[in-house]
Parts: sequence; structure tokens; C-alpha cells
Amino acid sequence: MAALIELAARLPRPVAYVFGGGGSWGAVQLGMLRALAHTDLHPDLVVGTSVGSLNGAVLATDPALAVDRLEALWPSVTRAEVFPGGVIKGLRTLTTSKAWIFDNEPLTEYLTRSLPASTFEDLAVPFVAVATDFATGTVAELDSGDLRSALLASAAIPGVYPWVERDGARLVDGVLVANVPIVVAMRRGARSLVVLDCGLQGVDAGEATTLVEVLTQSSAIFARQQIAADLQQCAHLPMVWLSRGRHNTTTQLDFSQTPALIDEGYAHSLRTLEDLSTVTTLPSGLYGAPAELATHPAVAPLLR
Repeated sequence: MAALIELAARLPRPVAYVFGGGGSWGAVQLGMLRALAHTDLHPDLVVGTSVGSLNGAVLATDPALAVDRLEALWPSVTRAEVFPGGVIKGLRTLTTSKAWIFDNEPLTEYLTRSLPASTFEDLAVPFVAVATDFATGTVAELDSGDLRSALLASAAIPGVYPWVERDGARLVDGVLVANVPIVVAMRRGARSLVVLDCGLQGVDAGEATTLVEVLTQSSAIFARQQIAADLQQCAHLPMVWLSRGRHNTTTQLDFSQTPALIDEGYAHSLRTLEDLSTVTTLPSGLYGAPAELATHPAVAPLLR
């Protein structure tokens, strides 16, 4: 095994691992965790949105076993399992009383099989799943009680999956308000952030001539602006940003690229972490930002 990458002494604690959302692109976060396993870093807090909340929950259950558990999970995920019946069939089932394409029973069953914990209180590391209060449009931070319903809420893409009723609120996917929930981690007391980014803000939509390309590019623009604003709020913290290293070229519904996503997430993140190990100190600012963020005028001054 390669020499341990020593970073823990360079980052003030508590250290939060922050998992962004991105559907099938969430496989890249397994590669990032593989890379982080080569370091002496350990999370004091885990925060996740959407698919990032699923990966984050596995990490928070037992950080030492997270990579093994996710390696057993991700290669088996298929589009048919997550979106059963296909989009066209789902659209045909819509009625005036049904506001979503897919029921979440298959996803519920999948989570039941895959999750090694049933409540937040069972977790080894404090964990927050981020959702959106659909009535108010505000961030919903879920950190206690039933874990499965919290993860379903965090990943409940509006119009695709049903919302989740929890504590009197109607909750949907957290990507609407905090795709990369660094502000949540900061407000929870984190003094350093390690971000595992799926790359929603950076896609290769070409000339965006199809509906899917137009929607994908629109989501990327929205996510970029949201993240830029959040980075400014967290500018007083050291932020290590792990990414795939290039734009996503598939949709968030395509699970056929899982092996490539894992490998690319590992290779690029390992290089980022190795580069940081040569720096004596890591003061506040942004380290390892992908190009689409680094060139944003509000983000450029934060780069280190």
C-alpha cells in the first residue's frame, strides 16, 4: 500500500465530509472515498444531498467499512431498479391525482436491503440528510429518527418520485436548495470541509439541441450559481473539493458508466489529495475546484 497521505494536521477540526447530489453520477463518490482511504482524514460530521445522502449514510454508519459496502452496492445498481418500467410507461400512468412518474416502493426496498442502520441514532458519525420543504422552499435538515424516510425525502426528485411527509412537512429532493450542502455543514460547526462533488454544475451539453440536453444544461447553470453563492458564505473555511476531473457526458439516469465514474473519481481525487500533502498549511479558501467553478468570477478569489 502507498504511503499514508498526511492531511489531518493541516485541517482544523471538526472536519465535515459533504456529499453533493447527482443521480447515477453518485458512483464517483465511491472513487473519492477510495482515495480518501489513503489519507489520515476522518469525518467528524457527514452531510449529504440526494444520492449524496445515500452514500453519506453508509459512510456515517461505519467509516472503516464504507468503501467495502459501497463497492458491493454500486455495481449492482441499474436504471430499471431505480426507475422501474421506464419513463414512457411512467408518464402513461399519470393522472390528475398523481404528481409523480415513479412510485418509490422499489427504492424503499433497495434502501432497506442496503442500509446497515435504521435510525440516525444508530450511526457512528453525526449525519445530516438535506431535503427541501416543498411548501416554503427552504432547506430541511434531517438528523434524527427514521433514516430511510429521510433518505427518500432527500432523493425525492419533484415530479419523478413522490414527496415524503415527515414531521408535518412535505419534503422533496435537496438539490433544489443545497445541491452541495456546504453551508449546512458550516452552520453545524464544521471548521474544514471535504467536498465529494458529483459534478451537477459541470456537464457537456454540446449545443443543447434536445430537451434532455436543454434541461441538463439548465440544471448545471442553476447549480453553478447556487454553489458559487454558498462558497462565498464558507470562504473563511479551508475547503478541499474532490471532483471527477472532467465534465459529465451522460444523464443522471444512466447507470451504465458506473465503473468509469468510480475509477475517474478515484484517480483525480487521489492526485488532488497528493498535491495537498506537499503544502505546509491549508488556510481558508478553496482547493481543487473544477474549471467550471474556478472560472466563476465569485469563486476565483477563493482559489488557493
